[in-house]
Amino acid sequence: MKKDIHPDYHIINVTMTDGTTFQTRSTYAEPGATINLDIDPISHPAWTGGPARITEKGRVSKFKSKFGNFGL
Repeated sequence: MKKDIHPDYHIINVTMTDGTTFQTRSTYAEPGATINLDIDPISHPAWTGGPARITEKGRVSKFKSKFGNFGL
């Protein structure tokens, strides 16, 4: 394994949407940096069982909405 090619692996703080924090190891930013999460297991529908929103309807419907009236 080559020496001195890997990024620094250090302790950072993670703040969840409800304000709770925990420490983990990461290559993100500088030691002691804080990541503020916008989506986490507390708020995401995949974990909460809330309604899922489908953002991508599919290629055919996307094409029809974009070019449906073309040539008429």
